[in-house]
Amino acid sequence: MAIKEENSVVGIEYELTEAGKSEILDSNKGGAPLEFIIGKGQIIPGLEKGLVGMSEGDTADILVKAEDAYGLRDDEAVQQLPREQFEGIELEKGMSLYGQGQQGETIQVTVVDFDDNTVTVDFNHPLAGKDLMFNVKVVSERDATEQEAATGQVESSGCEGGSCGCGH
Repeated sequence: MAIKEENSVVGIEYELTEAGKSEILDSNKGGAPLEFIIGKGQIIPGLEKGLVGMSEGDTADILVKAEDAYGLRDDEAVQQLPREQFEGIELEKGMSLYGQGQQGETIQVTVVDFDDNTVTVDFNHPLAGKDLMFNVKVVSERDATEQEAATGQVESSGCEGGSCGCGH
């Protein structure tokens, strides 16, 4: 059965590099698969599109252009903020900090520079503006249940340790 454009529950193993480079930026190989429902916006759009049509057991290298990954860099997303907003934080250039956005969402910023009065932060995702290469293996694929399709949440199989005969 091939992955459909929506409501397929997919589990993948992946290794992520920046396109044309060898340094591994993220990987779950040897760990639990990343599970998500296609069509729910749970992973970056370019990776989701690249998985459609694949089947369980398939492997592929999927190139995801920056605009279909974490977007292009926005120079206006680099801002100077008053140092007082960072009281009690031992700042380092390049460090990631997490805060709350206007809609209550978690946002990540990178400290670009700082002095006694201001802190320059970058609100761009660290991978914004980069083309990404995903080496993926589809380890599971099935149709979403009605509940999963409605909620967007993958239901646990309750199959800890492989003792329920599910093949894991």
